[in-house]
Amino acid sequence: MISRVHSFVLQGIEPLLCEIEIDLNNQGLPRTTIVGLPDAAVREATERVRTAILNSGYRYPANRVTINLAPADLRKEGPVYDLAIATALLIADGTIIKRELPLETNDQSCIAREVQPVPDQYLFAGELALDGRVRSINGAVGLSLLARRLGFRGVIVPQANANEAALVNEVDVLAVNHLSDVVAIFNQTIPLKCHPKIDLRSVLSEEKPEVDFAQVRGQEPAKRAMTVAAAGAHNILMLGPPGTGKTMMAKALPGILAPLTADEALEVTRIYSSAGSLPRDHQVMLKRPVRAPHHTASGPAIVGGGPTPRPGDVSLAHHGVLFLDEMPEFSRDVLETLRQPLEDGNVTIARAQGTVRFPARFMLVAAINPSTHGYHNNAGGVSATTRRRISGPIVDRIDVHVEVPEVPISELISRCTGTSTQQLKSRVEEARAFQHNRQGPIRNGYLSGLQLDKMAVLDGDAQELLKQSVTSLGLSARAYDKIRRLGRTIADMESSSVIRKHHITEAVQYRLLDRGVD
Repeated sequence: MISRVHSFVLQGIEPLLCEIEIDLNNQGLPRTTIVGLPDAAVREATERVRTAILNSGYRYPANRVTINLAPADLRKEGPVYDLAIATALLIADGTIIKRELPLETNDQSCIAREVQPVPDQYLFAGELALDGRVRSINGAVGLSLLARRLGFRGVIVPQANANEAALVNEVDVLAVNHLSDVVAIFNQTIPLKCHPKIDLRSVLSEEKPEVDFAQVRGQEPAKRAMTVAAAGAHNILMLGPPGTGKTMMAKALPGILAPLTADEALEVTRIYSSAGSLPRDHQVMLKRPVRAPHHTASGPAIVGGGPTPRPGDVSLAHHGVLFLDEMPEFSRDVLETLRQPLEDGNVTIARAQGTVRFPARFMLVAAINPSTHGYHNNAGGVSATTRRRISGPIVDRIDVHVEVPEVPISELISRCTGTSTQQLKSRVEEARAFQHNRQGPIRNGYLSGLQLDKMAVLDGDAQELLKQSVTSLGLSARAYDKIRRLGRTIADMESSSVIRKHHITEAVQYRLLDRGVD
């Protein structure tokens, strides 16, 4: 007797179909064998499944049992297959009655389509406890996306994963707490009940930052630079001695960014779900992620990796902010791994068994001190020692370099507050609306050279100033495009379709680290 059900395997964060085949054979002694390149956790599934089936009041086949996980050349990891294996065993043994696929109906409601639920219509995922309870797994969003892509009717997942699976509205989500729930669903002894769909647009919330920009005394030029960076999705580096407000402004930045769109929220949730990092309270990423790794973090922790590649901080910051405080303290090798994600918006990790690509379109916010002891050696600039710890190609990929000087005591003791988060947010929203009318959802920070030629039109004076600046500062072709992108954003903040001389003047001022080293 052979039975089949379907589950999934994650390759990075990409879900692939996995077919679980069960063969019951009366020849030979009773024995359970699992094949298909399983890891230790998958091999141990045989004992978890056997015990869960028996403790749930069902019989375990007294046969020679062969469990095949196909495709056989793709490594299977984790306890995600427990529920699918148990279901296939119960089908093969006759505990779950095998039914034929129902005829199609024009009624697309969950109940109408599932009058006779059939295991072949669903993807299964869940870890089994020894008493038959179904525990949560990683990647439930990916499971639903796979079901939608392949035309399955729905997914059967643990109750703890129901909310994230229900983000994909085109598939039905059947949430189960116990193995007996699965038997009851397919033997039609309980009413079929789909988990409610989640309308992402109605639940997305705006970021409530830890710090309001009004709490940062002085530093109005730096706040202006942060506003420009937020409006165009530009990477930004803040240079200044300790205690000048760099970290406070980085914490305040999420408050002036636009809320996640529904598509962005689904993509971010998929990454966090695959990594097992979803918040336990609501299981959906409702706000732009902010990651702030410690400077001792390794390369794989930052960009992803491991024997079986996992997403790192740059992918967990996708559609959000990656904050590197004290950037020169990070290993130079670690900083060099940021080149690809900063340029391409993704990370490609090659291993012997294949290549995995993780999305990594984030906004980099970095903070550095002018020297190893924290303060300027002279008036402004960066010490040679500090500058050597950050390579030119990395600096080249950061759009905005802004100085954050010491705050005069008169401003520290003043009761006057500076520009607030709400004021800056309104400026960002106006600039982004102007961008959207011209180029759709793509941000200025991601415009290619060809797109800049079309959308970043400079008048004569601006073109001449940019030419002189590139020549006198010895800027690279990449820095040239960075200035054009910044000029485009600064012009957008004034609702100007043409980039003028004063826009380029401000943009060139943000190339601070291109002007030499102390």
